[in-house]
Amino acid sequence: MSQLVVNLPSQKVWVRKEYLRDLQDGYGEFVEGVWVSAKSIPGRAFYFETYLPEYAAMFDKLPISAFVSEPKTPEVDMDLPNLQFWNCMDYGVRCVEKQFIGTMDVKCRTRNYGNVSGEYLFTLDNFHADVDIIDTNVSETPQEHKSHNCILLENGQFALYPNNRMRIYDLSITPSEPKTPDFKVSTKFYQVENGIKWGRLGDTDDYHWKTPEEESEEGP
Repeated sequence: MSQLVVNLPSQKVWVRKEYLRDLQDGYGEFVEGVWVSAKSIPGRAFYFETYLPEYAAMFDKLPISAFVSEPKTPEVDMDLPNLQFWNCMDYGVRCVEKQFIGTMDVKCRTRNYGNVSGEYLFTLDNFHADVDIIDTNVSETPQEHKSHNCILLENGQFALYPNNRMRIYDLSITPSEPKTPDFKVSTKFYQVENGIKWGRLGDTDDYHWKTPEEESEEGP
């Protein structure tokens, strides 16, 4: 089943008015809003739909750079490429809240502003949703797939960052000086059925079946 839009947690935001005016005017003004949904179009930034109570209206297709957590311009005001590291990877998209890391401290390694601390909110993750459509993207290719973790940054902006541009610190279990990851990008496809040597099960209707090896080990 094809997708395009996913529901979001009801996060209160302030929209930069210039984005509601197609960047023609409204700079320095802010409109209160609540996130409603996000659109995922390959090769573009995520587009956020926001409810604007003051106008009893919804406004669609705004990038994450359109939003701040308070009605003021951040002292360090980062542009869109510093707030979303990678474009959307497919039309298929899911939103999940990773509860285990929900209360941990986060640092994002930005493109141009060094490490910026923040708070984890939720994750947008792409996949190829329709098996009847040729997959021309790489959302399910191990070495190319990226998660988009939504972080409320300490400067008041919101960001979407992949796992390998973040460090996540737990007060209880993270050491005071954690190691620098020396990992390699995952390139393998893992599965557990093809190439299995112990035989097939099409010749038996036994509920508690045994493999040929198990039968030979037990004997007659």
